[in-house]
Amino acid sequence: MNKKFLWLVAALIVIVAGAASFTYYLLSARVPNCDEAQGRMIFVDRDDTADSVKAKSELGWRWNLYSKVLSFRPRTGRYRVEPGTTCLQLFRHLRNGSQEPINLVIPTSRTMDRLASVLSQSLMVDSAEIAGALTDSSYCATHGYTTATIPALFIPNTYEVYWDISVDKLVERMERENNRFWTADRKAKAEALGMTREEVATLASIVDEETANNEEKPMIAGLYLNRLRIGMKLQADPTVKFAVGDFTLRRILNKHLFVESPYNTYLYEGLPPGPIRIPSIAGLDAVLNHVEHPYLFMCAKEDFSGTHNFARNLSEHYQNARRYVKALNERGIR
Repeated sequence: MNKKFLWLVAALIVIVAGAASFTYYLLSARVPNCDEAQGRMIFVDRDDTADSVKAKSELGWRWNLYSKVLSFRPRTGRYRVEPGTTCLQLFRHLRNGSQEPINLVIPTSRTMDRLASVLSQSLMVDSAEIAGALTDSSYCATHGYTTATIPALFIPNTYEVYWDISVDKLVERMERENNRFWTADRKAKAEALGMTREEVATLASIVDEETANNEEKPMIAGLYLNRLRIGMKLQADPTVKFAVGDFTLRRILNKHLFVESPYNTYLYEGLPPGPIRIPSIAGLDAVLNHVEHPYLFMCAKEDFSGTHNFARNLSEHYQNARRYVKALNERGIR
């Protein structure tokens, strides 16, 4: 056999073997700087470019090679790099947008600005964009709410969403979750009370502010419903705090009762324009499943347990109030 031919065959074998080895290296090389136990996360936001994503992925020269062979356009998302992930697998995830969802917690926030701030810490969208939408009357109206009633849209819970979800998609998701919460049974109970979903949420928000004790909430809801039925002002201290703009108030003074605001239920009859916070599920159900009783008055217990003494008339109420005021004075709370 011709020696030149043999040398050619040998050279081809070396080239093919080298190419095969290099290809295997490209396909099997692991993502650098990846924790062997937990992996790591890569976040791609809408301001990222191919170069910035390359820097975040730390694929180095391999990125340039993959980009030339496989078409690529940065896609937003939160990408988990599992231990053992190859560079090529990561590139494909980034290219295809194969991101991992997050568990988004909707809290019982007191203001939409606060809600926006909390959500922006978990999502790609910034707080200004979220707050801007939720405080825009036209935007709220397209979803059937006002800027006062929009807190009623949110049902506090944990939801699985993608990190790069838009404000519009988030609101649409919350609408679906709201409709899912309002079952036929809950809607029937609200109708029996002669209340809309938003009105139930408004009263529930006051109940939530009155106590953190879920077992007592149906009692408090029943009390406020009794007041509404007879046309009595709600005279709810939490609405005064909302009107004043200070939820840290430990003691409601006489001057606070005259603060001009449609939320001040010491001045105006009926429910305020909307929820004073995103109500909890326990608060909503407390209104729908309130306790029927004869009480019209309540006062925080003097033991500061967070629960209340209930009364049927002013005489009983003043006795309860005197005990509570005495306890406040003894503790120096003003």
